[in-house]
Amino acid sequence: MTHPLRQHIEEIINLTDEEFDFVLSHFQKIKKRKHQYIVQAGDIVNKEYWILKGCLKSYFIDDNGKEHILQFGMENWWITDYESFVRQIESKTSIDCIEDSELLYITFENREKLTAEMHKMERFWAKKSKIGRIALQNRILSLLKNSSKEKYNLLLEQYPKLFQRVPKKMIASYLGVSRETLSRLNS
Repeated sequence: MTHPLRQHIEEIINLTDEEFDFVLSHFQKIKKRKHQYIVQAGDIVNKEYWILKGCLKSYFIDDNGKEHILQFGMENWWITDYESFVRQIESKTSIDCIEDSELLYITFENREKLTAEMHKMERFWAKKSKIGRIALQNRILSLLKNSSKEKYNLLLEQYPKLFQRVPKKMIASYLGVSRETLSRLNS
């Protein structure tokens, strides 16, 4: 059976067995329990995570103590605090596990080394970065122009499994609506 990371990478680039073994040698596997952090605000992040199994959330807490969810991550998704990862500064966000999770991670140093030694992986991450920027732009546009109902329906259409895995309170935080508003949208 083909390794899930190889399947993921080969959606963009093709790898020989030797190339994939080389790529995989730069990653480590970890398991985290529900509610465990992989990043806490204030950390300097040196790992990028790829989700083998589980569900995570990236969020920040505002000055009033309110949680704002920026991103969910499920199987085959990448997650980290990218500003902290790339610039090696303190993280503004936290990331923790909504479910027990299995992750592969690559350190900043290993990612830099891998992209320098293997241009195929440099192309892979460039393409993933572009896809991520498009998704972020679409999320911002949706937050700015769509009604609560439209945002809810779009999320439900794009990620129906998320609604079975994530508490409604977190869905409301992600959409930027109150729990009560979400209940009305859901009925």
